Amino acid sequence: MLNEIREKLARHQPPADHSFQGQQAAVLIPITRSDKPVVILTLRATGLSSHAGEVALPGGKYDLEDATLLQTALRETEEEIGLASYDVDVVGNLKPFISKHGLQVTPFVGLVPETVKLTPSHHELETIFRVPIDYLLTDPRTSTNVISRHGMTLRAPTYYYEGHKIWGLTAMILVEFLNVALDAGIK
Repeated sequence: MLNEIREKLARHQPPADHSFQGQQAAVLIPITRSDKPVVILTLRATGLSSHAGEVALPGGKYDLEDATLLQTALRETEEEIGLASYDVDVVGNLKPFISKHGLQVTPFVGLVPETVKLTPSHHELETIFRVPIDYLLTDPRTSTNVISRHGMTLRAPTYYYEGHKIWGLTAMILVEFLNVALDAGIK
């Protein structure tokens, strides 16, 4: 599976939106290098001003000190879950998504050691958890929301894994990853 992810993302050329004038953000889709890869997700702290108590990928807003959006994703990932950039083998990126708050979010995919020690930032996160890629490939959605945003109609699935609700932008990004990197065919 990891070879397929690496090969497909190496060939993938996501469309760029150079017309976007708003604030940018970036997230990392950390996938473990293992026989049964998992994606690492976070549960945001309940006291945050935005996305409180929601499942998310590690990442955040572009900072002027970041040379690139990839640096944003890696910096935010280290701040949030303690995953150092030298432990991330970035294998590609996906198309940008527009969040409900108008941020353009660019997802990057990185392979990480299976046994990497992660520590949640207690200011930002409640916990860190892992979801098997095989589980997501079965498309175990419980519902699909149709969202109209910025002139586009989007389909946002909702998944539950070990009591965690995976939905919204995080679910849409994960579906895009599964479709691009593993030909999942999820609609």
